[in-house]
Amino acid sequence: MPRGEYLRYVALGDSQTEGLGDGDDTAGLRGWADRLAEHLAAVNPGLRYANLAVRGRVADQVRAEQLGPALALRPDLATVVAGVNDLLRPRFDAAEVAGHLEEMFAALTAAGAHVVTLTFPDVGKIAPLARPIRSRVFDLNARIRAAADRHNVTVAETARHAVAADPRLWSGDRLHASPLGHERIAAAVAHAIHLPGSDDAWTLPLPPRAVPARRQAVAAELRWAAAFLGPWLGRRLRGQSSGDGRTAKRPQLLPLSATPDSPADTGQWESS
Repeated sequence: MPRGEYLRYVALGDSQTEGLGDGDDTAGLRGWADRLAEHLAAVNPGLRYANLAVRGRVADQVRAEQLGPALALRPDLATVVAGVNDLLRPRFDAAEVAGHLEEMFAALTAAGAHVVTLTFPDVGKIAPLARPIRSRVFDLNARIRAAADRHNVTVAETARHAVAADPRLWSGDRLHASPLGHERIAAAVAHAIHLPGSDDAWTLPLPPRAVPARRQAVAAELRWAAAFLGPWLGRRLRGQSSGDGRTAKRPQLLPLSATPDSPADTGQWESS
């Protein structure tokens, strides 16, 4: 497939790829994968696009539930982004998570797809209370790069650019990208695959912003913990996921203009 001439794009992943933080379950989710599909369709009007991502899924669930259907769709471009939900679990194993990702890289590339993945930004700069898991993020990123290198997978290196951790690129829950964040991720992937018309403008910092006083910052952290962290921990203790009962929003390859109905909302947002 000549560079940029992609006609069958399939996205695999969790809520970030599903599009949480960019729209809602009533009006519909957009998200970086949808935005990337728009960039692809501008170059190749015949593009067909499927999005198999489901919120709340950890890496082994993405592999078990989405890899087979993705291979059946015979994509020439596939994005695989998973692992954030694993990072937040008490028993996180970076080697195991990277192993699930590598299985998907290997199977999709062997089937002839150009596979693209992402690295994750420093979560400690997005949510200070998440600083204890920074080392997990760095470890997983290193393993993603190594696995990608073994299978000729393209990596959009969002982790290596400071703007990726700018809070303005993240929604109020600090776990999902904001519309601007999803826009930047889509631009990063388009640039990584050298899509015509793409460039590195996505790496540019946002205008300076006022730094809140310490008291205001502490108050904001407490509000965030009460509104988002507490409910998330409660779901973990109950063994619940916001992805329970949900299916992919776009399970078939369709022209971008053909938008299937989204499944009914069955729960709150998952971590990723």
